[in-house]
Amino acid sequence: MGESLTSDEKIIKEARKNLKKSKLGVHIIPGYATIEKNLKPAIANGVDVVRVASHCTEADLCEKHVIYARNRGVSVWGCLMMAHMIDEELLLEQVQKFQEYGAEGVVIMDSSGNFLPDDVSRVVGFLVNNTKINIGFHGHNNLGVAISNSISAINAGAHLIDATSSGFGAGAGNTQLEVLVAVLNRLEIQTDIDLYSVLDLADLVNTMWESQLPRITSVSVISGLSGVFSGFIKPVRRVAKEYKIDPRDLFIELGNNKIIAGQEDKIIEIAAKIKNAK
Repeated sequence: MGESLTSDEKIIKEARKNLKKSKLGVHIIPGYATIEKNLKPAIANGVDVVRVASHCTEADLCEKHVIYARNRGVSVWGCLMMAHMIDEELLLEQVQKFQEYGAEGVVIMDSSGNFLPDDVSRVVGFLVNNTKINIGFHGHNNLGVAISNSISAINAGAHLIDATSSGFGAGAGNTQLEVLVAVLNRLEIQTDIDLYSVLDLADLVNTMWESQLPRITSVSVISGLSGVFSGFIKPVRRVAKEYKIDPRDLFIELGNNKIIAGQEDKIIEIAAKIKNAK
């Protein structure tokens, strides 16, 4: 939803220089990221893990990126975004494509925060039981269940869980790392993650970016219920203000129209329709 003040190359080099035990990864979306301009230099600068992402029905767009990264010896995972939009049988077909391309796992991404724990149990369990590839889960907290969803994914057999310090991420934020680690400790699930260290990191994040930390709002709740990408919250608020309409109404209509990331231009079009209908 915006460009960094620092180049990708500088970010990757700085991270590589400071990491001693952790692996360094990048998340790329074919169409936004190209092999020559983005993926090739990322690997050259020491990336260990490449995650290639597409909309949940478009895994075929990732084939070249997955094969390129795999052939250069890095760990490669596929990511299926907005996974709530199709059923588990169709998700399985997409997962199997990543398996054919040579990915070692696929992350099921709840990009809009629409899933509930039972949904995660059903979807992740089905995929784990019907494929040999590793399955991961990426949660958003629009409905306040990112932690519960992550635990459901683990119980259903997920091999990898995404989480961020202080939940830093789009919309209402991602699964909160320090809370997840604490809950896993409570459940006696071994992670080898030092709880105090991730709590210290959260304190640092809160100190540096307190005003920018994600939280659940009335708009992010509607975003989750509507099944619309969490990252749309800022442009939806901006456009709703311009057209003098309720941003929640705009999110509901975006959901009705099954708008996905990359279709930001539709926000204005649908806002105009809502305005004209009043």
